[in-house]
Amino acid sequence: MKKNIRVLVVDDSAVVRKVFTEELSREKDIEVIGAAPDPYIARDKIVQLKPDVVTLDIEMPRMDGLTFLKKLMKYYPLPVIIVSSLTKKGGKMCMEALSFGAVDVISKPSTAYSVGEMGIQLADKIRAAVHVNVQANLQSNKAATLNKPKVVSLSLSDTTNKIIAIGASTGGTEAIKTVLLSMPHNSPGIVIVQHMPANFTTSFAQRLDTLCDIIVTEAKDGDSVVNGRALIAPGNYHMLLRRSGARYYVQVKSGPMVHHQRPAVDVLFNSVATYAGGNAIGVILTGMGADGAEGLLKMRQAGARTIAQDKHSCVVFGMPGEAVKRKAAEKVVHLNSIARTSLEMITQG
Repeated sequence: MKKNIRVLVVDDSAVVRKVFTEELSREKDIEVIGAAPDPYIARDKIVQLKPDVVTLDIEMPRMDGLTFLKKLMKYYPLPVIIVSSLTKKGGKMCMEALSFGAVDVISKPSTAYSVGEMGIQLADKIRAAVHVNVQANLQSNKAATLNKPKVVSLSLSDTTNKIIAIGASTGGTEAIKTVLLSMPHNSPGIVIVQHMPANFTTSFAQRLDTLCDIIVTEAKDGDSVVNGRALIAPGNYHMLLRRSGARYYVQVKSGPMVHHQRPAVDVLFNSVATYAGGNAIGVILTGMGADGAEGLLKMRQAGARTIAQDKHSCVVFGMPGEAVKRKAAEKVVHLNSIARTSLEMITQG
C-alpha cells in the first residue's frame, strides 16, 4: 500500500496553520503530521516526526525562515516549500530561499488566490517536492552560482523573426537562470512561463536581469518580443504570443487555470505554435505534472524545433518526461546544453 506524504506546517500564524491543515486533509495521499509556530519548535518536530516535506513561512519571529532554511539544508536537508505573503519584500526573500535549496514557493491565501485554489496548488507542489533529490538540487544550485556558462555568439541574420519559448515549474528558477546565462546579448526574443505566484515573478525577473547579458523583464500586455530580451509571464496571468505584421508581441491576460496553473505553459506554447510555427524553438524544463507537453507537441507539429531537459539534470522529470512520452521533444539534453542546442537549431534553420 502506498504511503501518504507526511507534511509539517511551519508558520507563526495560527490561522494559516489551521487553513493549511484543513485544506491538505482533503487530499487522500497527504497527511499533516504536525505544525509549528516557529523554527525552534519546528527543529524538534522535524527530528521527532521525520516529515517528507516541510512548508515554511519566510517571515517569523525568533528566527526568520531564510536563516532556518540555511541551517536545515546544512544539517538535515529535506524538501521545503516556502510560504510567503504577496509583497515585494516577500518576493525577493523567496528568490533567495530558492537559491538556498527550497524546491518551490507558494503565496498565502489572498484576494488573488482563493483558499480553494491555494489548497489545490499546495497539494500539487507537495506531490512534486517529495520526488526532489534535495542534495542534487543543492549541488546544482551551487554549480549554477559558481560557474557562468560560456556565452554562444550569433550573427544578427540568424535571429531574424526567431522566438525561443521556455516553460518550467518545480526547480525551474535555477534551470531558467542556467539557460539565460548562456544567451548572447543579441539572442532571439525569449518568452518564459515559470509556475510562480504574483509579485514573485517581478523579483525573479529583476534577479536574472542583473546576472545575464540579455535584458530580462516581467512581461506587460503589449510588450514587443525582440532580440536580446526575455519576457517572463507575470504570476497569476497567462501570457500568449501574438503577431502583427513582422512584429511579435505578448498578450497578458487573466483566464481559467490550466493544469491548476496561471500562468500555464500550454497556453504560451499553443500560441507560439499558431503565431511563430517554424520560426520557434520550444524548451520544456524541470517540473511536476504535464503542463507544456501538449503545447510542445503542437509546436513541433507546426514546424518548430523542440527540446526537453533530460532526467539526470531535472529536479523533477514530470513535465519533460510527459513531453518525451508524447514525442513532443525532438531532442532531450542536459540542462547545461540547452542554450547551446537552442542556438544551434536557430543557426541550422
